[in-house]
Amino acid sequence: MQSYQSLARPCHHTYRCLSRRATAVRSFHEAAVYQSGHSRWSKIKHDKAKVDSSKNKARSIFAQEIATASKLFGGDPNFNPRLADLIVKANRSGFAKASIEAAIARGQGRSVNGAALETVTLEAMLPNNVGVVIDCETDSRLRTLADLRLIIKQHGGNATPTGYLFTKKGRIIFANKDNVGVDEVFEPALEAGALDVEEDAEGRVVVYTETTDTKSTGETLSTALGLDIASSEIISDANEDTKVALTDAEATQELVKFADAIQDKESGVQGIYMNVTQGTLDEGAWAELASRITA
Repeated sequence: MQSYQSLARPCHHTYRCLSRRATAVRSFHEAAVYQSGHSRWSKIKHDKAKVDSSKNKARSIFAQEIATASKLFGGDPNFNPRLADLIVKANRSGFAKASIEAAIARGQGRSVNGAALETVTLEAMLPNNVGVVIDCETDSRLRTLADLRLIIKQHGGNATPTGYLFTKKGRIIFANKDNVGVDEVFEPALEAGALDVEEDAEGRVVVYTETTDTKSTGETLSTALGLDIASSEIISDANEDTKVALTDAEATQELVKFADAIQDKESGVQGIYMNVTQGTLDEGAWAELASRITA
């Protein structure tokens, strides 16, 4: 892992007052300016949210793919071409060096300091009946649980079982490859025991399996179709009949703040799952939240 740096060298209103006082003209003008400015500010915020969500999603993808390559084929890029290629791409995209190192170490089951990692799962209920499941890898189980419970409390929630709102599934995401899409993967995936096959927002093929079949199905399809595995994990998939449709932008922003607080505190977050759907939210607000939770 220490030698990976050598691989990356080079991301109008006109208003005529006939019978009203001049003060009326002034107030009209000021209101028009205020409304125009408010509209521009709203657009700026909307555009920024979309850009930020895209960046967050890219970081998450790099972290997943680097950790998976490290886990499957080793943490030394000199002997792991897949990892070496990902490191170069991550550097070019401005992915932080520390984050690259942490992802490589996580793939090896340890922290950057060398301590062994274990998986911690905490379930909670947030305001407006939003259930959440948080998966982390940590070298201190008690500290992580205490930190997560505090963040949940600070955001008006409480730690309580919510797993019944979700279904555990295996999920394998394959790296993009020319001429190989859902149509090409569907039949072989079903023969290998997969539950479903779809395409994600980045155009990658995603295969869902029973939890116990995740590894074997991934390896079978990777070998048969010549596909690189971008990530392979057990996820908590929200049940359709329990999903909460989001309608309030402010309440959604609180969910964004909650997810950010978790990510800021715990570098080993593997997934933040919420039983939510877009509802009547605009695309910008939904994209901002969706970039922070695991879908």
